[in-house]
Amino acid sequence: PEVFVYGEEDFVLQAAGWGDPDSAPSRFDRLLLAGWSDRMERGLFRYRLGPLPTRVLPGPVRLVAQLNEKRSSERRPPQSVRSLRDPFDPGAFNFTRLRPAELLFRLRRTGGPGPPPDPLLVAINASPLERGHVLLLPEPARRLPQVLTAPVLRGALEAALLSGHPGFLVGFNGLGGGASVNHLHLHGLYLDHPLPLEEAPAEPLGPRLGLLRAGPAPAFLFFAPNPAALEPVSRAVCRAAEHLDGAGLACNVLAARGDPPAGPGAGGGRGLRVLLWARRPVFGPKAGEPFAVALCELAGLLPLPAEPLYRDMTEVQALSAIRQHLLPEPELLHLGGELARLLE
Repeated sequence: PEVFVYGEEDFVLQAAGWGDPDSAPSRFDRLLLAGWSDRMERGLFRYRLGPLPTRVLPGPVRLVAQLNEKRSSERRPPQSVRSLRDPFDPGAFNFTRLRPAELLFRLRRTGGPGPPPDPLLVAINASPLERGHVLLLPEPARRLPQVLTAPVLRGALEAALLSGHPGFLVGFNGLGGGASVNHLHLHGLYLDHPLPLEEAPAEPLGPRLGLLRAGPAPAFLFFAPNPAALEPVSRAVCRAAEHLDGAGLACNVLAARGDPPAGPGAGGGRGLRVLLWARRPVFGPKAGEPFAVALCELAGLLPLPAEPLYRDMTEVQALSAIRQHLLPEPELLHLGGELARLLE
């Protein structure tokens, strides 16, 4: 694939506001969306993705529900994962098997502070959740298991800053946290709806860590006010994720444009909010669940597999399905104290 070479001058420090989400797409957005649309027209996805029925569930959390029946019926079945530390399995599906046409471009940074992040391949997600849904992959031939590393996370966070769209998100599902392929990858996708986690204030736990209770699931919040902060934030998030793994907990990570931890109006401009969810690991499908719980559901976006579920789902039902995977409040607060001390 072609190489997208970028430097600090390509970072969009202030993305478009939600009132004008389609204004001035960046060079990164134009290349990604043009390539994605081309592959859709060429039939390289498992299904055609048209406009998705979308509604905000009544209630204070304002969950965004979307009907995506084809993703449920047409996507590749998730891999069987047995533990948080399953090794890479060359016999199972992995990203060395992607067709060349599924690759859009390779990200490579030049210049800037500190060592460059790992170069990342940008490939289509063949079972997309939204327009522009892509995979961010370190070199697939390295055969890395689905365990987040700081150089890879930093590359993904830099990709988030290359977009001029307010709803471009990057995220990671760990083993036991909804990952469907045990080969290191992150997701990138464009949302057309703001999420509460972008501006709600967080409770401070330490100098570099907060607890964000907005949305359906409390998350640990890290904040990068500028590109220079991406490297220490990436290291801190991965140290925290490693601590969770040692405690037998799964994790999910999401990065989105947002206000400083104290919330809007508290001083300081918008930057990149990075959320880390700690949760009970789940291995294999769970009977009776209306939907699987991964990073989108934890953030407040519910891709639903059937029209009756989409039509009838209530906020109470959705929150019940999500929160059964979470830690009890005392355990969450104790873990927050441990992470704050770890990161001091």
